[in-house]
Amino acid sequence: MKARSLVFDLFGDYLRYHGGEVRLRTLITLMEGFDVPEPTVRVVVARLRKEGWLETRRDGRETVYTLTDAAWRLLDEGHTRIFARATGPWDGQWHMIIFSVPETDRALREQLRKRLTWLGFGPLASGVWFCPHDRVADVRAGFADQPAVRIDAFSARSEGLAADRDMAGRAWDLATLDREYTELLQRYQPRLARYRDGELDGRQALVERVRLIHDYRLFPFRDPDLPPELLPEGWSGRAAHEVFLQAHGLLRAPAEAYVDGLLAGNGATTDPDVSNAGRP
Repeated sequence: MKARSLVFDLFGDYLRYHGGEVRLRTLITLMEGFDVPEPTVRVVVARLRKEGWLETRRDGRETVYTLTDAAWRLLDEGHTRIFARATGPWDGQWHMIIFSVPETDRALREQLRKRLTWLGFGPLASGVWFCPHDRVADVRAGFADQPAVRIDAFSARSEGLAADRDMAGRAWDLATLDREYTELLQRYQPRLARYRDGELDGRQALVERVRLIHDYRLFPFRDPDLPPELLPEGWSGRAAHEVFLQAHGLLRAPAEAYVDGLLAGNGATTDPDVSNAGRP
């Protein structure tokens, strides 16, 4: 787990419920549980601040960190994609986007493709992406300030379910995704009994819960959350999602109690003055 990802995870799952801010010495203590040394924490938070993800204020001799509005929006969107799943019957409509980006803006084109993937779109042909969920407005909103990006959108039905399944199989590597979901199930399902029995102390529960999120978070980036009728027989994705939710919920109380204790005590490290943090 990368240190910068851990910072976002701790803010998103814990610190946001405690005023959305943390003293550096407390953050250092939290990160120690993941074997992240203090110098690395100092460098990471300084870089996140430089990149516009963190803001700081002084409280006496201590530095207090909070996420910027842009970072909170990123976390909120990520939380929705990780924890939510589409419900209700599918109406059979595909929502399609045809985009064009100048050849000179290859980085912008790649950014658009990543955004489409994150929102559950898959490539049907060059420059043509489609999704079973209506998220066209989300795509447009992400590039409203980019006049170089042209987006045309429409909704359509195919010739029938057989064609729908064929297109889904071409746009997404469902076999590989199903195999990796199965591996996740095999890893975490046997642990549920230990979680229920409270065998992990607070620090262990925090580490296990964050690692669980780390292991699961890349699936929504690749899984378009297809309607059941478009999925291969024996699909493991929904079962994996349920195990993820169970494990996340079972670890909540001890992990939060541990974080609560650290925040109440303001951490356990010496006072940091980070005016030079971020220098290699």
